Amino acid sequence: MNPIPSVLQVLLVVTVAPSVSWWIKKIKASSQNRVGPTLLQVYSDLGKLFRKGMVISNQASWIFHVMPYILFSAVLVAASMVPIFFKGSLLGFSGDAILFVYLLVLGRFFMALAALDTGTTFGGMGSSREMTLSSLAEPALLLSFFALAYHAGTLSIEGMVSHFGSQSPLQILFFGSLAFGAMLIITLAESGRIPIDNPATHLELTMIHEAMILEYSGRYLALIEWGHQIKQFLFLSLLVNIFFPWGLAEPGAGAALFLGSLFFLIKIFSLAFVIGWIEVHTAKLRLFRVPDLLAIAFVLAVVSLLGQLMIGQ
Repeated sequence: MNPIPSVLQVLLVVTVAPSVSWWIKKIKASSQNRVGPTLLQVYSDLGKLFRKGMVISNQASWIFHVMPYILFSAVLVAASMVPIFFKGSLLGFSGDAILFVYLLVLGRFFMALAALDTGTTFGGMGSSREMTLSSLAEPALLLSFFALAYHAGTLSIEGMVSHFGSQSPLQILFFGSLAFGAMLIITLAESGRIPIDNPATHLELTMIHEAMILEYSGRYLALIEWGHQIKQFLFLSLLVNIFFPWGLAEPGAGAALFLGSLFFLIKIFSLAFVIGWIEVHTAKLRLFRVPDLLAIAFVLAVVSLLGQLMIGQ
């Protein structure tokens, strides 16, 4: 297969991902009778961070310096395994769903280490909270993939997308509704969205993701924020391409590829609207209530997998 379309797909993911964060901010601003940021503001903020200087603690070791690059690289490699605008990926292979999860775990592990590296109280607090929640979210994500893989007959994300693309909406609703609920909750957790985390706050009693990156500035902070936006885009892409796969074109399909990409963007921004709506109409959960929500995702994933095993393909 010609790798050029797949490479362009990854570049488009890197380019388009910040616009989804802008769309969610715009929805929240509209609900509060505010104008909200413009689309260019999101890209301007990233550019401003890349141009700014950095303030680095004297206690910081090499872990602090390499973490933003490891985080961004891990997310970028994960993006190359997910079919986005068409039914194909750059580095897809059988079993890449497991590697996808572990690449995200790698970025989270180094982020938690870097937060502890400078010896700040907020960094340690955020790392502790992040590791606690991730220990609940990652098994649920893996079980959701296993349930989908059993029905599709493959552990390849590309294979799952292709399989569900040939299914009727009723079949996807019957076999995938529980897994969809689990992955939607996990998407909120991995993206740091309400009701699990609030990306717009720096209140020490509630912040999780923000507590781990308080010591970062300049281009390091830009890479972290950009990687976080790409990860959010990847989870939304998994949701729309696995559970609403209709309209995806084959690589090199010409006009069908353009229409499929346009249809994909409509689906991704519609799902982002749902996440924005959830943030507008839902209060952030107390920290000790968040595991209950992630436990629901785990139970949904387990029931989905057990249902697949009992009913069969």
